[in-house]
Amino acid sequence: MHLSTLKLTQFKNYASQALELSPRLNCFVGFNGAGKTNLLEAIYYLCMSKGYGTGQDQYNIRHGDQVARLEGTFVLDDGREDRIVVKLRKRQRKVLERNGTPYERISDHVGRYPVVIVTPDDINLVLEGSATRRKLLDNSLSQTDPVYLNHLITYNRLLDNRNARLKELEGHGDHTGLLEVYNQQMAEPAAYIHTKRKEFIGPFTALLTEAYARISGQREEVGLTYRSQLNELDWNTLIDERAEKDRILQRTTGGIHRDELVFTQDDHPLRRVASQGQLKSFVLSLKLAQYRLLEQSTNRTPILLLDDIFDKLDHERVRQLLELVMSSAFGQLFITDTDPERVTSLIRHHPEVDWQRFLVVDGVARNEAEWKRFLEEE
Repeated sequence: MHLSTLKLTQFKNYASQALELSPRLNCFVGFNGAGKTNLLEAIYYLCMSKGYGTGQDQYNIRHGDQVARLEGTFVLDDGREDRIVVKLRKRQRKVLERNGTPYERISDHVGRYPVVIVTPDDINLVLEGSATRRKLLDNSLSQTDPVYLNHLITYNRLLDNRNARLKELEGHGDHTGLLEVYNQQMAEPAAYIHTKRKEFIGPFTALLTEAYARISGQREEVGLTYRSQLNELDWNTLIDERAEKDRILQRTTGGIHRDELVFTQDDHPLRRVASQGQLKSFVLSLKLAQYRLLEQSTNRTPILLLDDIFDKLDHERVRQLLELVMSSAFGQLFITDTDPERVTSLIRHHPEVDWQRFLVVDGVARNEAEWKRFLEEE
């Protein structure tokens, strides 16, 4: 599976852009702020129905415009083509279409075109709170299991309702029975999500350690542990034990929204002992493990997006990473970089790889031939 064409209209800093893409490797190079990352964001939108960041859809519309449109053509393994269109309009619901037909539920799109993105902010997977690590779990499992995604949506909606009710009560008891209704409704999605997360950890850890060994040259040994309150207690017992604390704090203190992933290096907490280079290598390994698990679970080769990954990585780790992702075991790859020669110098050792380099300047992306013609006309 690969993305063959990409069109952006009034998206981010692009007025209008159309690209014909390589099925293997595409490099977007240019100065910071030129719009390289916005191209990756557009690809992620087409795959996941939303942007990678936490911002609202309307903030992806170009400044001064009211609408934005994305279009991409996916070529499937059997040669069939899917045309995906995303339409954004300020203060209106987003529209997502597949081959001209709008989705009734946009969540049904997730997982059809698996994707993994690596960004500089992913270092927060190690350095920030548990919510960032749960997002890694949810992103992976939502792309492989639509039931998981539906249960996650249901659980989060009920959690918001339960927390709102606890605040309304202001520390008093609930004589209406509404909290008990929420407790009962949350039991099934909580149990399902917990079970799937537990099943995820074993295969994911094996893939993580393998990827890290290749990127780091087997310099350190890494691991992870899944912590959940539901590892020890079932949902009903947990929620009963936490009832008084929930009433006093006016929020739900127990559940799968408190789950945690603990990362280690040589059996020590990773964030305490790892260097910047080791942290970067670990994050890359997390995403490469996610890639492999998505591939195995969906029977499709995911698209891999690497945004400005070379910061804080030494040359040898960069070389090992590119050797890894340019192997035949990986599918379509998109890379952004500020140095037009860094990736090029490494790719020259792989003449068998089909690739394109796009130069990005102020919201305009052109391949080498187009830039040559443009300069000649100037």
